[in-house]
Amino acid sequence: MSARILVVDDIEANRKLLAAKLEAQYHSVLLASSGPQALEMANEHKPEIILLDVMMPGMDGYEVCRRLKANPATNHIPVVMVTALSDAEDRVRGLDAGAEDFLTKPVDDFLLTSRVNALMRYNAVTSELRQREASGLKAGAVDGSASDEIDQPARVFLIDDNPRTSARTANVLREHGHKVMTLLESGNMGELATERTDVLLVSLLSKSFDPLKLCAHFKTNDVTRAVSILLICDPLERAKAVKGLEIGASDMIMAPIDAQELVARVRTQTRRTRYVEILRERVDRGLELSVIDQLTGLYNRRYMTNQLQQFMHRAVKGGKPLSVMMLDIDHFKRINDTLGHQAGDEVLQELADRLRHNVRPMDVACRPGGEEFLVILPETPGELACAAAERVRRAIAADSFNVLSDTRQVAVTVSAGVASLLGPDDTMAELLNRADTALYQAKSGGRNRVESIAA
Repeated sequence: MSARILVVDDIEANRKLLAAKLEAQYHSVLLASSGPQALEMANEHKPEIILLDVMMPGMDGYEVCRRLKANPATNHIPVVMVTALSDAEDRVRGLDAGAEDFLTKPVDDFLLTSRVNALMRYNAVTSELRQREASGLKAGAVDGSASDEIDQPARVFLIDDNPRTSARTANVLREHGHKVMTLLESGNMGELATERTDVLLVSLLSKSFDPLKLCAHFKTNDVTRAVSILLICDPLERAKAVKGLEIGASDMIMAPIDAQELVARVRTQTRRTRYVEILRERVDRGLELSVIDQLTGLYNRRYMTNQLQQFMHRAVKGGKPLSVMMLDIDHFKRINDTLGHQAGDEVLQELADRLRHNVRPMDVACRPGGEEFLVILPETPGELACAAAERVRRAIAADSFNVLSDTRQVAVTVSAGVASLLGPDDTMAELLNRADTALYQAKSGGRNRVESIAA
């Protein structure tokens, strides 16, 4: 897998060196020599990763990073700060500015490759979710409440069979407000199924169990697949760290652990985990909004037409019957005019609830709009469909509806029209038209009744 990477450094030799290392790994490299140029190129070319030097004249890397993260068009691009400064406070300052990671000059090939690969995996998930996002928000944007959730203290599950280092690591994180659960052996991890976890902190130095097998288990388990894994590594066992990253770990930190770096990396991985969760929730929400009527919770017209077309095709192909029942609330305008639209909404919600409880699981209950409802009845001939419609009609008329907004009870009835599929030449428009004609006959015949029409 290759990525489009923007390298930003005011020194040409540094730019060329990083470009050569990245191109050797078959990445596409863009070069910028200043902060303003970096901002312009990021906005124009939308790189997948930005390697950003800290010490630059005019506009330093911290300011460039802050501006990138403040721009909705670029705030989703991962930024790796590249610095000659070895002080942990300077590295943490970069993360505070919004950077996802940092590298220290001279850049170590192993660390460069591991950081880039980890960010590419993260990008693969987030870019797919952003593309599928069905809400009206701009790609990569996170609203205020979601941003607050991202920055809340982390829930960390620490797995380290050394009691001394485990306690020290846990204490550092707890001092910064994070909730930490520790495990000295891998045998009992039931808490993971019940406790929401942001980061799995796994020590590759553990001897009583195989930490790499544990990482593989986490990445194949539905409960922990999406959780970020942060590895504690021995600097002398890089092959083990590489294998952990290949298995799916998100990041690593070298032992002995620097407290500030640990806190910064846990915070970064927590933000990634929660950002992906938020995107997934928004995608799911967008999909739901596209097919669900938000007032009643029934399927909307869009879903109804799609499903009805598919059921008609299956019925014709399999030689099985198919019917629809169309329902309309009697005198609904009177309810709205007398009690108000809030009361009307409550009646629609209650009717939808009664409808759900009086159709089969295989039936598809929809609200195409207004006070009109439709139920698709697979594998159901006309006479059984009429019986089903009568059952629904009685369930609605049997008891008055409680209208909380007006503290009174309202008698509600429906009229229903039933129509069945006539054969391979029948169309959806004709089927629905027959159901609508039958419904009109029920209305004309006195309401609160079921009528059917065959042709």
